[in-house]
Amino acid sequence: MLLLSMLPLAGHAQTNTANEDGKVIDKEKLEQEDYKPEIHGTIRAKYEYQTSMGAGRFEVRTARVSITGNVLPKVAYKAEIDLSDEGQIKMLDAYARLFPLKDFTVTAGQMRVPFTIDAHRSPHEQYFANRSFIAKQVGNVRDVGLTLGYTFPTAMPIILEGGLYNGSGLTNQKVWHKDVNYSAKAQLFPADGFNLTLSVQGIQPEDVWMHSYDIGAYYETERFHIEAEYLYKQYSHNAFDDVHSVDAFVNYDLPLRKVFNKMSFLARYDMMTDHSDGETRDENTGALSITDYKRHRLTAGITFSLSKAFRTDLRLNFEKYFYPEGSIAKESEQDKIVLELMVRF
Repeated sequence: MLLLSMLPLAGHAQTNTANEDGKVIDKEKLEQEDYKPEIHGTIRAKYEYQTSMGAGRFEVRTARVSITGNVLPKVAYKAEIDLSDEGQIKMLDAYARLFPLKDFTVTAGQMRVPFTIDAHRSPHEQYFANRSFIAKQVGNVRDVGLTLGYTFPTAMPIILEGGLYNGSGLTNQKVWHKDVNYSAKAQLFPADGFNLTLSVQGIQPEDVWMHSYDIGAYYETERFHIEAEYLYKQYSHNAFDDVHSVDAFVNYDLPLRKVFNKMSFLARYDMMTDHSDGETRDENTGALSITDYKRHRLTAGITFSLSKAFRTDLRLNFEKYFYPEGSIAKESEQDKIVLELMVRF
């Protein structure tokens, strides 16, 4: 009903349009290009050495290929697959996007839901070889549903996104739902280089609702990027203790003239309390059990880049973990050195 009600207004939209990533395209130029699709990809190959075990491993962490484009000036699409997500093939994005009005978008299909700053970054936009706890364990959600987006044409840019989603995972889309998951995100840009992001989310993997609230901000100049984010998660019926997670980091770019375009120095602190995914349960009691144990982490890194943007980066990171007594550390979540090569095309 919403889409039908907006169709009569579509003819009043501006001449310019945008592709699925929001890039403004001149309508006449788009028609001349005959809606040719664009192919992009990201390859991330890395070597990890775990100091406590004295063992290492090579891994293709990401091998993403995506096709994006327009079929009409106001209709765009994206299809993305990862050929090696830690050795597994996964369909990531598959959606269509409409631009019925200026600054307004309607996206339907499978996508990353609008929530947090760091969890919404694509692999080629990440600053570190391994994602923060917010982006990987606590706030990482990709789902099937409908997302609306609007950018206010004001002096202070404000971007709003929100939608409804299945909540049953990417491969179980035929299940009928009496309740739907939701997610919403607001981005404010009060000053040049400054961003403030507020997010809220509700997901119900089984019979327990998990409500999350996130606030984050970053400030960047030509050389600095400083960012901090906090996420708070609650479980309905006190099914599990509330979860707290923090991610804070700083990045400094040093321009170079030979071989590499720049060298970046990075430092990060992130933490999380005991966390449950809402599905894993104790075999004896049936209560939600801990999926990820409480821990703190310090990460130091250096990145050599062949371009100013995230195009070809060579990263060297060292991660130091701190676990309280009684916590269980997974093999992949312990002190390690990471060497990664990322290429975006």
